[in-house]
Amino acid sequence: MKNIDSTCFRASVLAACCAAVVAASGVHAQTFPSRTIEFNVHTSPGGGTDLFARAVTDLLAREKIFPQAIIVSNRPGGSGVLAFNYVKSKRGDPHVVLTMATGSFLAATNRKEFDLGLEHFTPLVSFALDPQAIAVVVDSKFKTAKDLIEAGRKEPNTITASVASATGTARLLLYLIERDTGAKFKYVSFKSGSEAALAVAGGHVTFTPENLSEMLSLVENKKLRVIAVSGEKRLAAVPDAPTLKELGYNVVVGTGRGFVMPAGVPKEAAAAMEAALKRVHDSAAWKEFAARNNYEDMWRGSAEFGKLLVDQTADMTAFLAHIGTVQKP
Repeated sequence: MKNIDSTCFRASVLAACCAAVVAASGVHAQTFPSRTIEFNVHTSPGGGTDLFARAVTDLLAREKIFPQAIIVSNRPGGSGVLAFNYVKSKRGDPHVVLTMATGSFLAATNRKEFDLGLEHFTPLVSFALDPQAIAVVVDSKFKTAKDLIEAGRKEPNTITASVASATGTARLLLYLIERDTGAKFKYVSFKSGSEAALAVAGGHVTFTPENLSEMLSLVENKKLRVIAVSGEKRLAAVPDAPTLKELGYNVVVGTGRGFVMPAGVPKEAAAAMEAALKRVHDSAAWKEFAARNNYEDMWRGSAEFGKLLVDQTADMTAFLAHIGTVQKP
């Protein structure tokens, strides 16, 4: 998929990302922070992105890194577009942060009609990769992922999956499986991965390919059973669940967890927030949380994270073109 990337596109977006970090707004030139810092989440409370945001903000508050209050605001809807537009509208304000799941975020930035390109945001940091897990109700007739995928191949569009977004990472995982196997699934979108998992536990849909962190309590309480994971290796919380690669499917995918600010924030404020988030990432408390939620470490500072977002845009464009969301390049 990388061949769809162009030197011109990369250069223009990277320049915009750099400009977003450097540009300073006179309105917010005072010492940072000067008021409450708002971390915005594009899903409902309880979802993976929400859990991530609350873990990080709790640690920021616990360590008293900033004297001002820190709050989490949930703005679900539109597959993330409502939250993304809100943050974009706060150009130059370093007191507004977006907690992002890279799949949903890049899906929105690819849609020209939304006007949410990367140039409207300031990359801060990437923390981790949150692996996807394919889960069914505990007494499902599908004992293995191969059973499920084969049924989707033999009887296309008869098995329904629940996802948090029609264009998010879970939906991307389904696309990759379908592309490589010929299986076809239906899907239903919910406001968060936790709601998608509850739909499976309640018998409303057959399976979900959402993040393990969002369904872990249901797995531990014997409501759901994980039949495969999408990372490079098995996860400690579900050691009996093989990777898709182990099963012969060349599919590795997960949800990136990170933060961006609006474009035009003062460079000193962006640097201060990046340094604060680095302190959280390096703390023992964060490492404990990450291990408990089976995160794979993926720390990137602002410059490296900006480049990563540009690189991942190419893969997302190909995916969205395949499902008909954007025109093929």
